[in-house]
Amino acid sequence: MIEPGGEPGSTVSAAGARVRGRGYVLGRIVQMVPTLFLILLTAFVLLQLAPGDMVQVLAGEAGGGSPEYLASLRQSFGLDQPIHMQFLLYARNVLSGNLGFSFRNNASVTALIGARLGPTLLLAVAGLVVAVVVGVAAGTLAAARRGRPLDRFIGIAALLVYATPGFLLGIGLMLMFAVALPWLPVGGFMESHGLAGDWQRALSVARHLVLPAITLGALHAAIYARFTRAAMLEVYGQDFVRTARSKGLTARRITVRHVLRNALLPLVTVVGMQTGALLSGAILVETVFAWPGLGRLAFEAMQQRDYNLLAGLILCSGTLVVLVNLAVDLLYAVLDPRVTLK
Repeated sequence: MIEPGGEPGSTVSAAGARVRGRGYVLGRIVQMVPTLFLILLTAFVLLQLAPGDMVQVLAGEAGGGSPEYLASLRQSFGLDQPIHMQFLLYARNVLSGNLGFSFRNNASVTALIGARLGPTLLLAVAGLVVAVVVGVAAGTLAAARRGRPLDRFIGIAALLVYATPGFLLGIGLMLMFAVALPWLPVGGFMESHGLAGDWQRALSVARHLVLPAITLGALHAAIYARFTRAAMLEVYGQDFVRTARSKGLTARRITVRHVLRNALLPLVTVVGMQTGALLSGAILVETVFAWPGLGRLAFEAMQQRDYNLLAGLILCSGTLVVLVNLAVDLLYAVLDPRVTLK
């Protein structure tokens, strides 16, 4: 129905845009299916290549068992079936939310991942915010002061941060701000005692989050700074920027409203592509700062040879990366109205 005074053409156009947007989202979701299938297959192959099987682990934990008992266990778990039937059974369990059982931790893989997923997402989002805010700000300043001392200083600082290993940067920040200057806690998620209410717990988590987030985001901030500078310098040479200067617009307005917004679009692509690197970098950061996330859980699973847990972590991490890439594609239309969802 067209509202009084409305334009019929604009109403039809808006409705068509919504339909195209929904169609694009559905198409991208369909394209995610083969990727998710390959992730599922990778997790299953990891379990198949692992030495021993679930029954041998159970027998080892119980101190042994008769051949008849082991054969009955293999039959109950479907391990006596052909390999393709085992894969179908594994896929059915995954789709139902059953990622297996961790005998080392005596808990289901789903419960273990669910307990660690929140801290990892919190650390990843905080690290991404640090990387984007610091990287874009530094890159913008460097591009606006091209060839000047500030530009050279930002370039040298970005190179030094990029060349520093993440664990070494974390240890350095820990020694400076937690040992020499005891402003922040050394590690952990929150204080174990003395917290009366929700605000005190939230403040404790925030204080524990500062150093891990800076460590995780510093490397990517250096990358984003260099990329933002290069993208902005390219946009500065476009005709519409020269037109804006001829109209008498201030340098600050040109940088923020015209140059930076157009330079952010390729940066979004880089951010989406490095999501996997951000999650993998969390393994070292969580280990250094004793942060109870998926990265530290993966490190513990590798030490304990907990292959069921490792397979579940592969599925979870791969799914997170795929979903973030979908969100990045949809963000294109928000940043640049010239991009249409077809």
